[in-house]
Amino acid sequence: MDRRTVLRAAGLGGLGLLGLSACTQPEQPQPTREDGVPFDLSPEQNSRVRSEVDPAARALLPEKIAAGGVLTAGVLNTSPPLAFSATDDVTPIGSEVDTAYLIADKLGLELNPQVTSWENWPLKLGANEYHVAFANVGVTEPRLKLYDFATYRAAYMGFLARKGQGPVVSSPDDISGRKLSVSPGTNQEKIIMAWNDQLVAEGKKPATLDLYLDNTNAVLALAAGRIEYYLSPFPTGSYYAATRDDLEVRGKISAGWPSSTLVAATTLKDSGLVRPFQAALQSAISSGEYREALTRWGLEEEFLPESLIVTEETGMPS
Repeated sequence: MDRRTVLRAAGLGGLGLLGLSACTQPEQPQPTREDGVPFDLSPEQNSRVRSEVDPAARALLPEKIAAGGVLTAGVLNTSPPLAFSATDDVTPIGSEVDTAYLIADKLGLELNPQVTSWENWPLKLGANEYHVAFANVGVTEPRLKLYDFATYRAAYMGFLARKGQGPVVSSPDDISGRKLSVSPGTNQEKIIMAWNDQLVAEGKKPATLDLYLDNTNAVLALAAGRIEYYLSPFPTGSYYAATRDDLEVRGKISAGWPSSTLVAATTLKDSGLVRPFQAALQSAISSGEYREALTRWGLEEEFLPESLIVTEETGMPS
């Protein structure tokens, strides 16, 4: 039985929730990192970490891309601090966007960031409208059939909840009989469906799973008590916990549960771009610029000391 019970899109379920936001959302604190430094939410992003060309990495570019001078990257805009809109509600900012700028800098290209959605980045990449997706994409076995990856960040999921409500989640038993939300088509959804299957096999009550297409509506539903947990990328859950008085992260698991996984720059299989991207990433890692970029968004614990090329030929990293 499909235990996904509700699908709420921004234009449907969001209407009622947005109407409640004034009475359910308390006055919010200034968004800051754990060390108290405010996040730069401006469209100018004067604090963004930039770099210089790495000739060895640039030499690996396909001739057509190098001659064109532009790197078109698909980025999200609904998952702070990974990728979201600046205070002008237009300019994409966040750690994923910063990583894309670093790669473009190292390759001597001008970045052309294009805002997309989780549902659409595979379509745009497949249609060659983007060279790469920086969309918090985790490396998985099925994706290796379509894409090549250059890894750059560890991947974890966090269970966002109302403060002091419900158990800290670390296993399927902790969600038995509870109401959760995830975004559809994500690793989060696969994990919860697998946990529900395990619960049913053990004769226990599965979780009820509501699906939301965007973080905003899921967080509003959580604050209003319509759901008990929202499983999202750990950095996103931590950001909402830091910027609201009523929420906290109550549980953290690998994004590739039951195995570990990594977040990666995602290119079409055999496009010839994964080698220059990996070289550019490794250059930014070695120079310290990438760690600095992650620290700017409070994500230093997801830093990786090495970028890996992962393809169908290499197989999943051990």
